[in-house]
Amino acid sequence: MNSMNPETASREALLEHASAVPLESVDISNWYLAEKDAIWPYFARLRAEAPVFRHPESRYGPFWSISRFEDIKWVDHHHELFSSAGSVTLDDPDEEFETPMFIAMDPPKHDVQRKAVQPVAMPRNLVALEPLIRARVADILDALPVGETFNWVDRVSIELTTQMLATLLDFPFDDRRRLTRWSDIATGGRNSGLVSSREEWRREMLECLACFTQLWRERAARPEPGNDLISMLAHGESTRDMVNRPLEYLGNLMLLIVGGNDTTRNSISGGVLALNRFPEEYDKLREDPSLIPNMVAEIIRWQTPLAYMRRTATEDVSLRGQTIRKGDKVAMWYVSGNRDEDVFEDADRLVIDRPNARNHLSFGYGIHRCMGNRVAELQLRLLWEEIQKRFHKVEIVGEPVRYRSAFIRGYSELPVQVIPND
Repeated sequence: MNSMNPETASREALLEHASAVPLESVDISNWYLAEKDAIWPYFARLRAEAPVFRHPESRYGPFWSISRFEDIKWVDHHHELFSSAGSVTLDDPDEEFETPMFIAMDPPKHDVQRKAVQPVAMPRNLVALEPLIRARVADILDALPVGETFNWVDRVSIELTTQMLATLLDFPFDDRRRLTRWSDIATGGRNSGLVSSREEWRREMLECLACFTQLWRERAARPEPGNDLISMLAHGESTRDMVNRPLEYLGNLMLLIVGGNDTTRNSISGGVLALNRFPEEYDKLREDPSLIPNMVAEIIRWQTPLAYMRRTATEDVSLRGQTIRKGDKVAMWYVSGNRDEDVFEDADRLVIDRPNARNHLSFGYGIHRCMGNRVAELQLRLLWEEIQKRFHKVEIVGEPVRYRSAFIRGYSELPVQVIPND
C-alpha cells in the first residue's frame, strides 16, 4: 500500500495516509484497514473522486468498487447484469470444496431455494417468537455482573443471537455454542485464529455438515415438517433432495448460520459502541424510549455488519462513464453507501431519530435483500427495551477488538460495565 505496511502501521498513520496516497495503490479490501477502523477516509475519497473505481491489484485480483448509495442500489437491482453466482465475496470459490448457497445463485434456482425457508420470517412467526426472545433477553441481562468489567460480545451479543439461531434451526440448545464456532470459522477462515490451516478449516466444516445431515435425516423422517429451517428444507418440494448434494447443503447451512448470527451479533455490539461514542444520543434515548424502533434501524445503518457484497458482470456495462467488462468482479460497498453524505446528513454520526434511518443498505436491495431482516430488528428492539428497564448505561471501559475481515464488520471483544437505574 504505497510503501506502507497496514499490518504494522498505526491507525493514525493509516488515516493520514488516506489523503495522500494515489487511489490506484489502495487495496480497500485489505482487512487491516477494517481491523483498525481506518476505512472511512478511503471510502470518502472513493465517493468523491471515483465512485466507480477499478482497483488494479488486491489479494483477490482486480475488482471494481461501487461506493455511492444510488449506484449500489442500481447494481444490486440489476441482477441480470451483475450475477451472484459463484461467490458473494471477493475471494473466488475453492474449486475442490465449493459450497453453493442460494445467496450466491441467480434466478430461478435462487428463488426456489429462498422460498423454501422464507416462512420462518413471516409476521405470524415473529409474533409467536417475541415473548420467547423477550424472556431470553431478560435472563441474559439479569445475569450480568453489576460493577464488574465483562465482554459484552460474549455475554450478550453472542449469547442472545446463538440462542435465537438454535431455535430457528431447532438445534440442540445445550450445544448452541457450536453454531457460534462454525459461524466464526466460516467467515474468518484461517484469519479467525480458530484454525491454523485450510485442512483444519475443511475438517471443521465437514463436522458441521455431518451434524446437520443427521438432523436432516431425523426431520425428513417425520410425517409433517416442523417450524424450523432444517425441516423446511427437508420437506420443501424444491429442496428435499439437497442433502444428496452435501456441499450445497453445507453452503446453505453456512448462509443461515452466519446470516442468523454474525450480522445481528455485531449490530448489538455496534449499538453499544455508537451510543458511547455519541453520548448525546444516549441521553436522547433515556428521555424518549419510544425512539428505539428507529434507533434500531440507525444502529444497523451505522454499523453495517456486512461491509460489501460481490457480483460478477455478465456483460459489458457502462456506469458513471466507466466500462465494467464481462467477467469483472464488482464490490458493492454497503458500508460506504450507508455513509453517503448525499443521502444521510452527518452520515458518520449515530442519530437515533434520523428521519431516513430505515433507508439504509445493510440488508441489501432487490431479490437478494436479507430475508431475516425483521428477525434481526426484533431482537435488537427487544434487547434495547429491556436494557432501558434495567440500566442507566452500558458503559464501555476499554478499546473494542475488531474482526480482521473486510467482509464482516464485527467485534470479538467489547469491555463494558453496566450501571443500574437508580
